[in-house]
Amino acid sequence: MKQVNATLLLTGVLAGITAALLVLGANAQPSFASLLYAASALPVLIVGLGWGNIAAITAVITAAVIGALAVSPLFAFAMAIFTLLPAGWLSHLANLARPASELGGPQNLMAWYPLSDILLHLCSLVALAVVVLGIMIGYGPDLVSQMVDTLLQSVQGGENPALAPDAASVAQLKRLMLTMLPVVQGGTWVLMLFSAYYVAVRIVSASGHGLRPREDIPSALRMNRNALFVFLAGILASFYGGVPALVGATVCGAFGAGFLLAGFASLHLRTRGKDWRVPALVLAYLSALLVLPAFFILVLGLSDTRRTVALTPARPADKPDNRNT
Repeated sequence: MKQVNATLLLTGVLAGITAALLVLGANAQPSFASLLYAASALPVLIVGLGWGNIAAITAVITAAVIGALAVSPLFAFAMAIFTLLPAGWLSHLANLARPASELGGPQNLMAWYPLSDILLHLCSLVALAVVVLGIMIGYGPDLVSQMVDTLLQSVQGGENPALAPDAASVAQLKRLMLTMLPVVQGGTWVLMLFSAYYVAVRIVSASGHGLRPREDIPSALRMNRNALFVFLAGILASFYGGVPALVGATVCGAFGAGFLLAGFASLHLRTRGKDWRVPALVLAYLSALLVLPAFFILVLGLSDTRRTVALTPARPADKPDNRNT
């Protein structure tokens, strides 16, 4: 037991060091910041999915301590709520399982925590993290106004002042940016963290260390039906104005990205076995960069909400502490 614990701790420490270095590298390379920040979730996800909660917790603590010592405690806190804690929590949920008989299923099968619920937790965590970050930096009309003014000054430079946008256009741009930044931040972060989760699952499965059997993503990846009500609440709040509107915009962005992922998964499933599948999927991914095509894929995800439980044969290696008892 001591040898096992020492191995888990060492694995977690190495993963935490890797995650911290990726985040610090994101600070040093602003052009790749988003990619490196998202990649910092990979080490925590890999050790959590392959070695369990002890390794994941050790990785989170190690990375946070390095971040606090290298930069500041505030930096470590931001790193934790955006990447480390969501990654650790996702790996924990993915490893939860119980006998299928407890859910009314057949004997000798294990029921794993639904992927739809994992995605629901991810959207909720990202929305909460973006709201907390907004509070930390004082996000609001004044901050956005300063950002837009700085951006316009840098773009215009020494050009003819007559070509500068009028005050009404600038004010409209500021109002749009105030709402759209939380939407884009929340949506982008859900997409990137789920991509990290997907890559981690593939790596752990290929290595043979995976506690959770690999499942068919196109058929399993859907949003929980309860997410519809949260998404609707976010839309309604965004029309309220003030702080509720900013929170609602964040919720819309995070949960909208979840439904977009579900829509793409449904599209993969519906086109399976078709001769035109590859060009259709390539066209769908490229056109999703535009608002209208992405909206149709989001509607596809909204129209197909369900909770799919993955069932696998019980293995002797299944341990009670990995079950949701």
